[in-house]
Amino acid sequence: MAVKWLDEPEKHDYPAAAAYLSMLAAPHEVKAVVKAFKKAPVSHQKAKDILRAARLALLEETNPHVRADLVKIHRGEKLSPILLVRGSLANGTPLQIADGYHRVCASYHTDENTDIPVKIVEVPSPGGEPEDDGE
Repeated sequence: MAVKWLDEPEKHDYPAAAAYLSMLAAPHEVKAVVKAFKKAPVSHQKAKDILRAARLALLEETNPHVRADLVKIHRGEKLSPILLVRGSLANGTPLQIADGYHRVCASYHTDENTDIPVKIVEVPSPGGEPEDDGE
């Protein structure tokens, strides 16, 4: 069954991303990243590649949140795009799934090659705002 997606993230995804990122970055950096998410274009990445770049394990289908997303998929409901903060190959920093880890896992269980709509932004440079990837 094909996974269906909304065109843009839902409004509640941005505060959820901010809550997660607040454990990794200072408040001004989190604010800049969330602002960048709202401006960033949607691009597409494979479920398997997102998990690999984030260095995260695939959650089991029995995880309650993954299960809830799988139910949505089987009902034909649209899922919200994923919010990502780009990692760094140079310093070994993994990609951060700021919001949507469970949706990525549910999509992977449906088909690891699922094209997932994402908004991906850069980590803010000192004294600056992050930039989107321009895709």
